[in-house]
Amino acid sequence: MLDFRVETFLTVCRTMNFTRAAEQLHITQPAVSQHIHALEEQYGTKLFRYQGKQLQLTQSGRLLFRTAAAMRHDALRLREAIRQADGRRRLRFGATLTIGEYVLPGPILRLLKEEPEIRLRVVTANTQELLGLLDQGELDFAIVEGYFDKQGYDSLTYCVQRYIPVCAPDYPFARPVQVLEDLLGERLLVREPGSGTRNVLERALEERNLSIHSFARLTELGSLNLIRSLVCAGAGISFFYQPVVRRELEEGWLREIPLADCALSHEFAFLWRKGSVFSEEYREIFRLLRGEEENPAKEG
Repeated sequence: MLDFRVETFLTVCRTMNFTRAAEQLHITQPAVSQHIHALEEQYGTKLFRYQGKQLQLTQSGRLLFRTAAAMRHDALRLREAIRQADGRRRLRFGATLTIGEYVLPGPILRLLKEEPEIRLRVVTANTQELLGLLDQGELDFAIVEGYFDKQGYDSLTYCVQRYIPVCAPDYPFARPVQVLEDLLGERLLVREPGSGTRNVLERALEERNLSIHSFARLTELGSLNLIRSLVCAGAGISFFYQPVVRRELEEGWLREIPLADCALSHEFAFLWRKGSVFSEEYREIFRLLRGEEENPAKEG
């Protein structure tokens, strides 16, 4: 069980606001300040500092957060394990939208066949939301496509997927297309800010001193299915992981746009809090989901 002052510290880390932390903990703001001050006295260092009016973690604070978040998760997981008198395994994990809908159905079916009595809860959200749930101890692990701080998490490469531009078969381009910049005259259909799919595209564009706002027209949508349907109907172009549009490509509803200067791929990461005592179990689940035996995997 974590010290109540560490619980206060984790709540402040989550809210980055002493007043909101006090509200969530149902204590006074001076009590929150006292708890943080006591921890700083205990460790002999400052845990937070202000940059202007914005509260930030110090380097020592980040170290304590990484350690305390893993301890909190393990404490919750251990309590659940002790309560499970029937011995059935219980797993709570997260996946980003693309992974959850287009990569995991087969692996989850394999897991359910391997362990018919398993209690399973899968949460679909964007990468940052999943990392927050991991930090709070609400999830055991997550499979994400977005970027994360490798100092805070242990990770394995779940798979690598091609990331490709697509359009309708008879889509009329404004100009002949050979390189990425030739697409800038088109309407780009893209996910909302914060999505892993969008982040990959933004990074690729930044490497060329471009952004999604470099496109002549931009349409932001929160649904992969809606974007795919609109692209099939000729409303514009978009970028997808290949599994998302495999059927449409095979049946001719979409075609890949060949680009001489743009061969993109991206890793999907299987991750959990660094230092967790349940690390070996998560590696076992990783192998089950991948359909592997005891083969080594690339670790981050």
